[in-house]
Amino acid sequence: MTDPQSETPQPNGDPAAEAENADTRQPKSAPADRAESGPFDDAEANAVRPYVDLGGVRILPREGLHLRLEVAEGTQRVVAVGLEYAGSSLQVQPFAAPRSSGLWHEIRGQIIEQIQKQGGTTALTDGPFGPELLAEIPAVVTAGAPPTTRIARFIGVDGPRWFLRGVITGAGATQQEAAERIEDLFRSVVVVRGTAPMPPRDLIPLSMPQNATLGQNAAAGQTAPGQTPPGQAAPGQTPPTGRSTRPPVTNV
Repeated sequence: MTDPQSETPQPNGDPAAEAENADTRQPKSAPADRAESGPFDDAEANAVRPYVDLGGVRILPREGLHLRLEVAEGTQRVVAVGLEYAGSSLQVQPFAAPRSSGLWHEIRGQIIEQIQKQGGTTALTDGPFGPELLAEIPAVVTAGAPPTTRIARFIGVDGPRWFLRGVITGAGATQQEAAERIEDLFRSVVVVRGTAPMPPRDLIPLSMPQNATLGQNAAAGQTAPGQTPPGQAAPGQTPPTGRSTRPPVTNV
């Protein structure tokens, strides 16, 4: 039987489809066991698990997990999913990618450049998902306060026609036991790419969940330094701070 993903697509005049099918000669970056251990494509996920459906991603509920949607204040467009778990924060964003090549190798260079412009530093390390960046990023502080920095891990996985970026802050950025727990959470994410042609690097649309309860009394929060704020949805952009105008989704 022929694997549909192995067939060479034919040009159809659609610029988005042609960009998606273009071979940019960047190899995919992903764990060898990604299809079995995650992050998963929608076609690989366990259909009976009670995922929280956020459009472009699905999140598997677990005890102690709190979810926050980061939205653009002007358009109310959801641009990222923030997950708080076991003393760590994980921001995830799914992007469209070419069929036969990856984005993570090129995007790492863009992240390094952005962090350097902010006055931060980065180190390339080898993690459980492949190459990742360990960054020290200046934090925005109140007037008169001494300067400080935050540690963040930038991780990325190239899947079938998608790229999933994660930013880990908190304990999971520096402590091994906490890192293993937040990495397990990242592995459990399911990416729903859909069948419509999309230009590579476009954010796969995210949406409000239909099967979770919003915390009614929670205040709007801020994304951690190095995470993508509302209105910024390119995989290589890493402004230092941003705002979320949605309260957390609790008890997911």
